[in-house]
Amino acid sequence: YQRRVRGIYKRPLYCNMQIPKRDEEELIRQTPEIFIEKEKYELNEALPEDKSAILWAFLASYLPTDEQSIQRFYVQHAEYSLAQTRQDLTHKKRSAYQALAYSVRDRLIERWKDTEIYFNQSDVKRVYYLSLEFLLGRSLQNSMSNLGLTNQYIRGLRNLGVKMEDLYDQEPDAGLGNGGLGRLAACFLDSLATMNYPAWGYGLRYKYGMFYQVMKDGNQVEMPDYWLSFGNAWEIERFDIQFPVYFGGEIQQIQKPDGTAKYVWKHTEEVVAVAYDVPVPGYNTYNALNMRLWSSKPSNEIDFVSFNQGDYIRAVEQKQRAETITSVLYPNDNTTGGKELRVKQQYFFVSATLQDITRRFRHTKKPWSEFPNLVAIQLNDTHPTLGITELMRILVDLEGLSWDDAWGICTKTFCYTNHTVLPEALEKWSVDLFERLLPRHLHIIYEINHRFLELVQEKWPGDIQRMSRLSIIQEDPKMVRMANLAVIGSQFVNGVAEIHSELVKTQVFPDFYELWPHKFKNVTNGVTPRRWIHQSNNQLSDVITRFLKSDNWLTDFDLLKGLREHVHDPKLQKKWETIKQTNKAKLAAWIEKKLGIIVSQDALFDVHVKRFHEYKRQLLNILGVCWRYRQIKGMSDEEKADVQPRVVIFSGKAAPGYHQAKRIIKLINNVGQVVNNDAEIGDLLKVVFLPNYCVSLAEIIIPASDISQHISTAGTEASGTSNMKFAINGGLILGTLDGANIEIREEIGEKNMFIFGAKADQVEDYRRQIRERNFNPDPRWHDLLNLIEQGVFGNFPDLPLLLNSVRDGNDFYLLSVDFPSYLDAQEKIDAAYKNKKLWNTMSILSTAGMGKFSSDRSIRDYAINIWNLKPFKRPGPIPLSTDKLAETGLVPNIGSVNSPIGSPFSGLSSEVALERLTPEERNTIRAFSPQTQAQKQEQKKSDLFKNKF
Repeated sequence: YQRRVRGIYKRPLYCNMQIPKRDEEELIRQTPEIFIEKEKYELNEALPEDKSAILWAFLASYLPTDEQSIQRFYVQHAEYSLAQTRQDLTHKKRSAYQALAYSVRDRLIERWKDTEIYFNQSDVKRVYYLSLEFLLGRSLQNSMSNLGLTNQYIRGLRNLGVKMEDLYDQEPDAGLGNGGLGRLAACFLDSLATMNYPAWGYGLRYKYGMFYQVMKDGNQVEMPDYWLSFGNAWEIERFDIQFPVYFGGEIQQIQKPDGTAKYVWKHTEEVVAVAYDVPVPGYNTYNALNMRLWSSKPSNEIDFVSFNQGDYIRAVEQKQRAETITSVLYPNDNTTGGKELRVKQQYFFVSATLQDITRRFRHTKKPWSEFPNLVAIQLNDTHPTLGITELMRILVDLEGLSWDDAWGICTKTFCYTNHTVLPEALEKWSVDLFERLLPRHLHIIYEINHRFLELVQEKWPGDIQRMSRLSIIQEDPKMVRMANLAVIGSQFVNGVAEIHSELVKTQVFPDFYELWPHKFKNVTNGVTPRRWIHQSNNQLSDVITRFLKSDNWLTDFDLLKGLREHVHDPKLQKKWETIKQTNKAKLAAWIEKKLGIIVSQDALFDVHVKRFHEYKRQLLNILGVCWRYRQIKGMSDEEKADVQPRVVIFSGKAAPGYHQAKRIIKLINNVGQVVNNDAEIGDLLKVVFLPNYCVSLAEIIIPASDISQHISTAGTEASGTSNMKFAINGGLILGTLDGANIEIREEIGEKNMFIFGAKADQVEDYRRQIRERNFNPDPRWHDLLNLIEQGVFGNFPDLPLLLNSVRDGNDFYLLSVDFPSYLDAQEKIDAAYKNKKLWNTMSILSTAGMGKFSSDRSIRDYAINIWNLKPFKRPGPIPLSTDKLAETGLVPNIGSVNSPIGSPFSGLSSEVALERLTPEERNTIRAFSPQTQAQKQEQKKSDLFKNKF
């Protein structure tokens, strides 16, 4: 029967029996609601193209967001995507989370696809943000919040017996980053989407992340981070997007007919880059961007010759070697194999990315000279710098452009963000390694360097020392300076805080700045308030909205200054303090549950959470704790009664090969073991180390902090963004005049911070004094080191190495210099905290002054001053009157919703994305929107009125 009559049903009607011709009309008459169209079609007939496009757009209309629809799609994913019943999900929280994530992802995908179509139709310039790290954290809460659907999901799932808050912890943190570099990239993607800028993020899909940190006898132990064990509900695997990436081999020079040389790279190893896409939703907008991650696969899964010969290990050797490239973030490069893997990882990343970007540009059919007008590529640190040489290879070797034309395109396309203050920390790789892995790219680097040094010779004739400093190739030993390549090949170079950008000009790249002063700019970092207040500290977000009488501050952070008008309002102060205590209670409960340590939420929470590094001076902090412990131990009971109780919280990872940082972690855990078990100390002092610091843990810690420490040696921290996260949540800063601390001081006032330590212009003089042993530390410094050396806090084999790094002329990061002022600042903190009204006022003013430090402002600075990028906001889908559409035959009539068989249109909303249609089809379909229908009715009434009179 279906072969004779073409109908659209709520559910398909399958009938295998033959229906006699005479019964056909009677069946139709008895069940008219089944059919949307009564006309009969032959099988080979189809809708015209314009009607097919409209029908498709209608079928792809946006999913409804009412509670009943949310419930239905959640259940459908549980039943059909996961094959789980309600009873199953009662005991399987992870499956319940996956069903919820898939339901939310559906709503991301519809915006994500249409945003990309809209950008293509608008022929916009895009920025491509290249970063080896994207520290996303968890996506579920952030996605629902940005979509504006959190409350609908809470209510909808509650009626199904599901508590959504029970599912949040089922989502693992995405193992795609480690520290501030990766979290900055994630904040930038959120702001790019929210501010409607055309952009893509590019990175790598690490199978194991960096590592999962556990503590064993107080030592850091690295374990694999199996974050993908149960898949990633937020990614879309794109088997249709794959690119080959080559390594090794040699270069062959071929003479072209015009006499010029062409170079052909004869590689010896090939791997395949497979794309995985992750939608990134903007807040309060229909725009959603794409983060594309590359996973490495072998060009051949298995060597069957070796397998059939019984050599099973060799049979899968190529597969293992290929997949290793994207197994771990930042493999330990203390070995030759580690260095080779790091270079392979970086080239694999940029090769796949540049092939993808140039493929997208070819579809425009425009000449290559237009490439910089449609493409801006931002290098987040030096890790993606090989992208410059890869684009040159594509343009010269594959597209046949001349060197000068290709170089002109490159230098108008790339921009480089520097995150390093110390010149000696800039990335370098051996020439031998490049010769073995990337011979063509080394050849291109030599050519770039040769032409650049000719320019230097013209500018400074005979200045060999300057040429040596500026050269991409370092001599003795021969190394490739990646930062020099990035500066030479980029249109702009920016620092990430005002002091850092000045240091980039005067200390990191002084010769380059003298050569090209116009290249160097500053863009101070920022953080997204959507994640770091609205999501992680929702109660505080609600209070801010209530007192500002609007939630516009979430996209216009400068509005926070309006809190200053209410700073002395007793109601605000009381709510502010209550929220802080609630967040501290939550963190205290987490510490007790995970570590078995009971801490008092009435104590001052003193937090130091960062990647472990000597310049970040976690060692200074724990030495200060040791001194505090000693002081309390020497007090009488009366004196102890006046001591401000304190909980000192550490968290962060040390790089696997960074042994000194690991020693600091060991000392912290040793001190905690002694202090926390000393009955004489009790709640006056606790020391806890929270293992495996990540975004989701930060979202618990940051709202609970009273004080956060940002105490790097002046002139060593590029910016820092954790200081911003703490300050916007009302956590006061204990810090040096380094990185973004300087600008934060200017915005919130020094009286609302606790500043100590040497200034950047004093550092070198102090270092000289220490080297020459002319500096005499405070007597308390020697007493403290002797106390630790005596084993008061336990002994471990590397303790002497740790202590010797800060004495006997070795104190490079000036701990002994800043120690007295650090202790003084801690005393000021104790005194201020005892005055609750003063403390609450300082906390409110801290938040109120942080408007500058939104990542939205950072992105706007990049867009205007570096990328020349304009926002393009999607208009979003339009509601349609489907009944009117059906009357015209543009789409089938959806029929009665009471049909026992049902229709595939039942339950679908009528919001259709116009990006799916041609301009003519859009004009046709717009006529059936309720707004247009209402306008027609008004016009009809007006015409009748005119005709009557």
